Amino acid sequence: MAERKIFLGGEFLISDILPEDVFTPEDISREQKMVYESAVDFVKKEILPNIERIEEKNESFARSLIRKTGELGLNGIDIPVEYGGEGMDKISTCLVTEAMGAGASFAVSHSAHTGIGTLPIVYFGTEDQKKKYLPKLASGELLAAYCLTESSAGSDALNSQSTAVLSQDGKNYILNGEKIFISNGAWADVFIIYAKVDGDKFTGFIVERSFPGVSSGAEEKKLGIKGSSTTPVLMKDCVVPAGNVLFEIGQGHRIAFNVLNIGRLKLGASVVGPSKAAITEAVKYANMREQFGRKISSFGMIKNKLADMSIMTYMAESLAYRTAAAIDDRLGILDEKGKKDGAENAKAIEEYAIECSIAKVFGSECLDFCVDELVQIFGGNGYITEYPAERMYRDSRINRIFEGTNEVNRLLIPGTVVKRGLQNRLPVMDALAELESELKTDPAESLKHGESPLSAQEHMVKMCKKIHLMTSGAAVSKLLSNIAEEQEVMAMLADMIIMIYAMESGLLRARKILDSKGEQRAGYHIAAVKVYVNDVIPEIASLAKQVFAFVEAGETLYKKYEKIDRIASYRPINTIPLRRIIAEKIIKTQRYPY
Repeated sequence: MAERKIFLGGEFLISDILPEDVFTPEDISREQKMVYESAVDFVKKEILPNIERIEEKNESFARSLIRKTGELGLNGIDIPVEYGGEGMDKISTCLVTEAMGAGASFAVSHSAHTGIGTLPIVYFGTEDQKKKYLPKLASGELLAAYCLTESSAGSDALNSQSTAVLSQDGKNYILNGEKIFISNGAWADVFIIYAKVDGDKFTGFIVERSFPGVSSGAEEKKLGIKGSSTTPVLMKDCVVPAGNVLFEIGQGHRIAFNVLNIGRLKLGASVVGPSKAAITEAVKYANMREQFGRKISSFGMIKNKLADMSIMTYMAESLAYRTAAAIDDRLGILDEKGKKDGAENAKAIEEYAIECSIAKVFGSECLDFCVDELVQIFGGNGYITEYPAERMYRDSRINRIFEGTNEVNRLLIPGTVVKRGLQNRLPVMDALAELESELKTDPAESLKHGESPLSAQEHMVKMCKKIHLMTSGAAVSKLLSNIAEEQEVMAMLADMIIMIYAMESGLLRARKILDSKGEQRAGYHIAAVKVYVNDVIPEIASLAKQVFAFVEAGETLYKKYEKIDRIASYRPINTIPLRRIIAEKIIKTQRYPY
């Protein structure tokens, strides 16, 4: 197989991407599939039959499950082999995360341990720290937690009030402060804690529960994920050896932000699992439930819901694994020294910060959409605790808050694009100049496309990129350095970017199957892409017009509207039969159809 082209983070907005240059779920290798099936099997045998026990927040049972995942190699997915882990690629780690994501509250305990609780040591720990902690974290002998959030420092993480003062003998740091909403807070043996040295140097520390002065507060009473531990973590004159400083004094932000990037990607993969589970639960119930003498799965509006749940999940799955593979490709070009350097690994991951945030936002909102429709299909029973829909609905809601709220990520997505463009790290200015020249002629080119079943959709993805480029260019030109303060504008630009990445990821996946297996085998994929593109084109055009209405006025504004209408010129298609095609397969197989 030819090597995929390696693109810059965010480059999808200004470049034409070929199907062979992206990874799709259909490209998963036999070994990767075995890893996924191992995790799925664990969830089916160990988690789902014990949901009620897990929901009781039983620490000993949770620890026993973590030890079992350790035995299966599911804890050390990101830990190098030399430290007792599996050293998996990011595609494989996302597959494990997806499978575990269907494991209710245990998924939170496991992901907090294997992800943000472990990765700071993997990427930024010293050799001694890695040798001391990573093997036991991989085996499940130790359980990890990540302590960043404070009452005054949520999304504004650097506003931490926790302090760290070096002792007179220089051997220890004395930490004081309180962290809140800590997953695994009452159970963890090892905490990654951030505090400010000398009042302003934001720094990471590895803190063991056995250290004097560290304790957990009371368990929080939560809306969902009730089976996971969530507590404050308190530091009162907590004594931490100087050797447990993580990375460098004053460089805690590099740890926190880089770990959050991979955390966002993994969250984007983790919600694919429960989204698929929601589809399965919905169709099984719809195939059983009768009203007016018919199975409700035969009703058009129920079919519509099943199809839309699957289409959203298809896009979430496509963009998550596309991003994971892009990171793997970037890591793959590091030299041997760089591959062993955690900071270099984190830098390679940071290249795709935009895509990681998109995966987090789109995926979490996909799952919320799916579980909401699940409750609706269950009707009154969806509101009753003895049915799975009620718990899945409650458990889903936290994902839009985890790993940076979706609002913060919506600011980061266009903010990073603009920043990289101004730094010439991303050739946005060249693309803008080319677009300006093109707009003097006919930016929409023609509505006549090739003969491929997806030619019109390919054309519209390209046109949407032009609309975004034109819109963001105008916003930056008019608002200049104040653009970050205009959050409503930033959110609109973010939604345009998110929809472009989603529809292109789904399109390239469907194109890849179409090119290799033919139109009949690609039929359900083609249907999903056609429906999604048809539905989001008006949204993207509307968002662009709203941004222009904020930055332009009078005749200039109306000319911009005309250009948008010309570029977004698209003949809406009949999506009802396409949704029915997808729904019928779901109804027949009683599962996600891809």
